[in-house]
Amino acid sequence: MRIRVRHATTYAYDAPAHGVIQALRVTPAPHEAQVVLGWRVDVDVDGLMRETRDAFGNVLHLFYAEGPVTELTIRVTGEVEVTDAAGVVRGAPEPFAAAVFLRPTPLTAADPAIAAWADETPDGPPLDRLHRLMAGLHRRLRFDTAATGVETTAAQAFAAGHGVCQDHAHIFIAAARRLGLPARYVSGHLSRTEAHDQEAAHAWAEAFVPELGWTGFDPANGVCPDQRYLRVAVGLDYLDAAPLRGARRGGGQERLSVAVLAREASRQRQD
Repeated sequence: MRIRVRHATTYAYDAPAHGVIQALRVTPAPHEAQVVLGWRVDVDVDGLMRETRDAFGNVLHLFYAEGPVTELTIRVTGEVEVTDAAGVVRGAPEPFAAAVFLRPTPLTAADPAIAAWADETPDGPPLDRLHRLMAGLHRRLRFDTAATGVETTAAQAFAAGHGVCQDHAHIFIAAARRLGLPARYVSGHLSRTEAHDQEAAHAWAEAFVPELGWTGFDPANGVCPDQRYLRVAVGLDYLDAAPLRGARRGGGQERLSVAVLAREASRQRQD
């Protein structure tokens, strides 16, 4: 499937901001099931942009504007050819050994409730256990866009019983690590049939399966990623793979608006 992405993020400040820094993880890296046909990142204020790679191998754009800045829009457009590999990721940058992704973080720590739930998973091959975790979490956690925020931990979302794709991914990661299976967070896009913009990109998880390598699991939808999933960045948790993270001096209160559209390219041309 050829997926076309349009992503715009606008920051508006109550007062002029200076020293605006943005770390952008919005550009996908190619792998065996993902070919980047074209990709562009634009910012509508004067500044400096540098492309590099972060510690996890993600494409990282660092943008700096001295200011003053009262409004800033980052636009991302691109097209990627994705094939269905049953969630298995091969040929992507892998700077770290899989065991690094056993390390818990504040967002992915397994509290006693998550640990007890994970321990209920029947013994068996790692792939079977991971599928059981995904299916069980999909049934257990209700999808609710108003229930949590980016700072919500896996333990908090699990206790509440509802959350968004970020929360599903964090809980899955916490449970997999509890079972001794390396797991990591993935940010990206899911090609949807809806015609309207979304307010956020998508997120899922990957776990290391000995006989397969890194394999994706999307507990929010209860499936492994297929040709509809465009993989952008990975990390120990959301903070490592967030599309945009920044800092500034001054500016007062900040207002943020996000519009994301990821759809099959042929479908877009027919609209």
